[in-house]
Parts: sequence; structure tokens; C-alpha cells
Amino acid sequence: MPRVRKPRKGSMQYWPRKRARRQYARVRSWADLQEPKLMGFAGYKVGMTHCTITDNKKTSMTKDQEIFCPLTVIECPSLKTASIRFYKKTINGLKLISEIFAENLDKELERKIVSIKKVKNKIDDIKDFDDVTMLVYTQPKLTGIGKKKPELFEVAIGGKKEDKINYAKEKLGKEINVNEVFAEGQQLDVHSITKGKGFQGPVKRFGISLKKHKSEKGRRAPGSLGGWRGQMHTMWRVAHAGRMGYNLRTEYNKWLVKISDKADMINPNGGFLNYGVVKNSYVLIKGSISGPKKRLIRLNFPIRPNKNIPNEAPAIQYLSIKGN
Repeated sequence: MPRVRKPRKGSMQYWPRKRARRQYARVRSWADLQEPKLMGFAGYKVGMTHCTITDNKKTSMTKDQEIFCPLTVIECPSLKTASIRFYKKTINGLKLISEIFAENLDKELERKIVSIKKVKNKIDDIKDFDDVTMLVYTQPKLTGIGKKKPELFEVAIGGKKEDKINYAKEKLGKEINVNEVFAEGQQLDVHSITKGKGFQGPVKRFGISLKKHKSEKGRRAPGSLGGWRGQMHTMWRVAHAGRMGYNLRTEYNKWLVKISDKADMINPNGGFLNYGVVKNSYVLIKGSISGPKKRLIRLNFPIRPNKNIPNEAPAIQYLSIKGN
């Protein structure tokens, strides 16, 4: 058989391969949503399980038949709103002009924010603004992952300008559940930080092929570079060793199969491996999701939804609780 050669398997789509600044993702763009509600949520990755569903895709060859479906479990304790942020459009983009915090913030938030500036302005006093978002924080104390320090991030609000401010007034300082934001059967964009793998060689990092066993000066090295050394230095596109993983990655159009608050339906005996017992509401998403267990996963409305994915939740015939 001929030897398989993969000199340039490593994708140049993500370059430079920089480590993420923090352990949970930063979202910079949002979908266009007309309904006034949060355009995203977040939860902690629990692990994977599987189920059998009735295929409800119209163009599928297995339509109305039972098929196997791998699932990722994400525990989603309710989010709490910390503040309302007001933005003004400038030539350099949106600029934060004012922020009003809630009065009943949790004491655990002091682990994240050093001090909160008390603004005397009221929501009704701010008239000249173009956009409104909400600053929310998680409640890891409700889970069994073993930490109290919450994650703090910003979430956009759907609807028109007047609907946004009315929704923000209503939800300021209150809890928001995942079933208020998402519905079963819809698509999601998943933002997460991948698992860090440390310093790795070019074979694992870029997938280049091994050289023959009689090669000199390393079998797992890139080999003869040829034109890649023509500039009197090694070009940056050459697959070299370096840090691998712990990058921000986005997966588009993941299928939300189920939302539930009945933890007994999903918890195996003794809890999930390396996570524990699910205690709050959770979502089941088809397929795998990047990142290790206990890491925060951000879920948003899809920016470019896939028309081939059904908008209805499938009927689950069997759900495994044997754990992973």
C-alpha cells in the first residue's frame, strides 16, 4: 500500500492558536430575535449519554423509525441578573454610557467583583441610548461541582428598543430559568473553551504523518522543509510543536433535544463520572460539545440556522441512565 501523506492537515482557519483569556467563552455577535427575552443562557457540562428517538426529519431515509442519538448533558441552574447596561452608537461602535445594578446581589458575587459603583440614576432617567443588554451571573453553589465563585457575562436582549428596556426592568435582580429562554427542538450555537492538552508535538497538534522508521533526526518532525526555508528562516505556517487546546470554539446549529427539571430521569447510580449528581434543570443536546466536564458552556440562539434540522423535538423512546 502507498504511504499516506498529510503534510498540511492542520487547519489554518484558526490561527494564531492562542489560549483563551478566561475559562468561559466571550460572545461578540448575536442573532436577530424579535421576541423580548434573553438571547443566550449558560450551563455546566455534565457528560454524555445516549437515547433512541423517533426520526422526525422529513427528508431522512429513516423517517418515523427509531434511531440512536448521542446526547450531551448540560446542567443549567437559573441565572441571576446583576445589572442593566445602556449603550450609545459612536463612530467606533457601541459605547457603554451607563449601568444600573440590582440591589439584592448575592454575596458570592463579591468573589468576582471587587466593588460595585452605586449609581444614583434610575432606569427612567436614562433617555439617550441605542441598545440595552443585561449582565448576568451563574449560581454554581446550587450544583455539586464544588465551587462558589460565579461566572459573570453579558447577554443581549431580543426585540425592539422599548421591549428591551421593559424586559430588563422586569427581570433586574431576579432569576431566569432555561425554559424561559429556549424551547425543545430548536437549534443552538454553542460557545465553549476546549480542553487544554499542554505542550504537544506536530504529529498530535497538526496531524502530520510519521516519517519512515529509518529517517534521521527525528521521526515525528516535519521533515525536509524545502521551500519553507527559502526565506532564510522557517516560515510560521510550518507545523511545529507548541501549546495545544484551551481555545475558544463555536459550534453552530446544535439540536436541543430536551429540556427538563426532573433529575431522576438522567442521573445514573452514584452520579456522572467526574461530575456528580445533577440537581437542577438540564438540557440534552445532540452530539458532543467541546470542553471538559464542569466547564461553563454558553448557549445562544443560532445566527445562521440550518433549514434541514427539524424545529420540533423528537419523541424519546429510551434514555440511558447507565452513565458514561
